[in-house]
Amino acid sequence: MQNKQDKRTEKFHEMLEAPVDRLILKLAIPSILSMLTTSFYNMADTFFVSKLDTSSTAAVGVTFASMSIIQALGFFFGQGSGTYMARELGAQRIQNARTMASTSFFYAFICGLFLLLIGHFNARDIAQLTGSTPTILPHAASYLAIIMCGAPVMMCSLLMNNHLRFQGNSAFGMVGIMAGGVLNMLLDPLFIFFFGLGVSGAAYATVISQCFSFFILLVMTHKGGNIPIRFRDFHVAIAVLILAALFKEITAGGLPSLFRQGTASLATISLNVAAGAFGDAAIAAMSIVTRLAFIGASAIIGIGQGFQPVCGFSYGARSYQRLRDGFAFSLRLNTAVGLTASLAGFFFADPILRLFRDDPLVISIGTQALRAQCVTFTTLALVIIANMLLQVTRRTTGAVLISIGRTGLFLIPFVLIVPRIFGLTGLIWCQSLSDLCAFCLSLYLTRKFFRFLPHKDGQAPQ
Repeated sequence: MQNKQDKRTEKFHEMLEAPVDRLILKLAIPSILSMLTTSFYNMADTFFVSKLDTSSTAAVGVTFASMSIIQALGFFFGQGSGTYMARELGAQRIQNARTMASTSFFYAFICGLFLLLIGHFNARDIAQLTGSTPTILPHAASYLAIIMCGAPVMMCSLLMNNHLRFQGNSAFGMVGIMAGGVLNMLLDPLFIFFFGLGVSGAAYATVISQCFSFFILLVMTHKGGNIPIRFRDFHVAIAVLILAALFKEITAGGLPSLFRQGTASLATISLNVAAGAFGDAAIAAMSIVTRLAFIGASAIIGIGQGFQPVCGFSYGARSYQRLRDGFAFSLRLNTAVGLTASLAGFFFADPILRLFRDDPLVISIGTQALRAQCVTFTTLALVIIANMLLQVTRRTTGAVLISIGRTGLFLIPFVLIVPRIFGLTGLIWCQSLSDLCAFCLSLYLTRKFFRFLPHKDGQAPQ
């Protein structure tokens, strides 16, 4: 017990005294690797399934929207409780953080069980709603019915990874997430080709790998001075009023993530439905580009996640200059990463698309879509960092606006209107238009936040 307390004290001083640039890099690198691994779960399925046929490739893309719902709720509970834990740890209220860790875990698990029941038994209807054509539907329904069986462990894995990250121990979360990602890449070809399970094999590989990650992450919560998941800490919060108060905190910190992921899912559905008017090749192409863009965004999100615990501890300890320094460093680093990814994607779009599907029409549409995405990809640097800044500091309204801005307020209306006027070319450029609008919104809300943030450390926040 004393050893754990010493490690927590050491971590507290590190979060508030270590050079901010080195600290953010230290926290960001495991987060980037975790985010990349999470995106590789889906990308690995897409890559191996693409060796079957175009309809199977499109089927995995169509189900990405449903996977996003699981991720949205996982991040809702994980980031909502994690931001609260970071602020409480910064203020040295350890018991509050401990109670939140276990309570939010059981919230997430119960929610995952509901998703399992709804998704598994209604997979065919959901696949139709998310844009499946008649040729895609059998593959998509089969894949989705299996994937939804893993909803409880997927959500809890995301929650525990966020808890570890907000405590400044993102390397522990990285181990759990990467272990499952590597296993998934090994199991995919075994189940798809060797056992001849096709698209269903990819789903089985993903669920087994997620279960593997879950158990490793559960063990990691008991290591290195981290706050463990324990049922007796959940009992501390049995009183209804306390449960309601904790859920209010989860909601305040988690709504931006829920809206960000939820509207992204709706936007993906809209893209699939709009692309369906141009055939299975268009759906497959847009699905591949969506996955590729998510991989590129993983590095930017990972840096933002490295900034989040520093932001939370600094805000909780009222160390505002440290918060400003961390924001500025993260924005510069994210801009450089975004520019590098944009240039690579723009100039190597054709060979990248050929890795996934040797279909001239898929490659042609996908190359145009990827290059259009790269034109405005750098704007994500500010959008992501601004969203995380407002989320951690409990500026829920502003964080939600940014979260729903890129995919909800802007992308979905563009997808519904622009392709009707400009056809396939309009569909390809919808994402870039929404990126520009989201950038302008983020710039306004960020300037407003720093204008009202106290200039002197130790003052009560406004």
